[in-house]
Amino acid sequence: MRLCKCLTLVFFSLLMMSCEERKKTFHHEIGEMFTTYFNIRYEYHRSLREEILAEFEKINNSVNPFRPNSIISKVNRNEPVELDSFFVNVFNKAMEVAYLSNGAFDITVSPLINAWGFGFQQYDHVTPELIDSLRQFVGFDKIRIDAQGNIEKDDPRVQLNMSAIAKGYAADVIANLLRSHQIENFMVEIGGDLVAQGVGAHGNCWRIELIKPIFDATGIVTVRDRVISVCNAAIVTSGNYRNFRIIDGRKVGHTLDPRTGFPTEQDILSATVAAQNAITADAYATAFMVLGIEKSRELARTIPGLDYYFTFLNPDGSFGVVYSEGFQRFFIQ
Repeated sequence: MRLCKCLTLVFFSLLMMSCEERKKTFHHEIGEMFTTYFNIRYEYHRSLREEILAEFEKINNSVNPFRPNSIISKVNRNEPVELDSFFVNVFNKAMEVAYLSNGAFDITVSPLINAWGFGFQQYDHVTPELIDSLRQFVGFDKIRIDAQGNIEKDDPRVQLNMSAIAKGYAADVIANLLRSHQIENFMVEIGGDLVAQGVGAHGNCWRIELIKPIFDATGIVTVRDRVISVCNAAIVTSGNYRNFRIIDGRKVGHTLDPRTGFPTEQDILSATVAAQNAITADAYATAFMVLGIEKSRELARTIPGLDYYFTFLNPDGSFGVVYSEGFQRFFIQ
């Protein structure tokens, strides 16, 4: 009898220890990805940092043009390479958005990105003649994946840059990793590209700060515009006010119009887009920066589940915002 009681006590002690070990808490992972930061919070009984970093490594080896042995680098050099699911997923979404935006979004813009100094190469001087020569092999209709799963180019000089969509895709990949562990509450942010599900540590939807750029004598500063509440959505913001270069005495933003080869000069300062996944939101946020407010609003109405929040400058220099009706569901009353 005494032995049974001892075994029972041991069993319950082990059971209590097991329950304690599996008690869910919020974990916070931070680090660098795609030359920017990542910020991930999730509720689980253990850290998944190593698994998260392993997924980032797979993505880098697929679509990071700054890695010489990545799949995209080999595609750009016309070397034999087997495409993986990461590359194919990003490529297919990019082609879809390129078609629907009539080329406002285009991942074949890589030679132009390099020319303006935002890519993995850089030209000493940008001229209209240089841009015209580069545009001869820029265009989403000049490249495709054939029936055998291989890249097919109309011109071997066609090169890809997926920077305008890869961060969003990476956020989706990590979100799916967390979902595979049946994690219900998490927030994944990679350089401002965000996927949020469930609630945070305080039991509320995730609070996200929208900012607006203010121009003063010191340059550009950002201040809080408003805070939104996100439970189950992807939110991505694209803007020109942070990533720019000074060329020939003028500020050049990193968003280029693939159709002209020159930096866009539209009225949108920043485009925040909400969608079911971050890869979609990321691509359209860039496309909207190219299209401008009115054409972006027209396009958004044709995309189910897509909402937007645009910041812009009025002709008198005052700051303005315009947003879709559906985006109001994120507003905190």
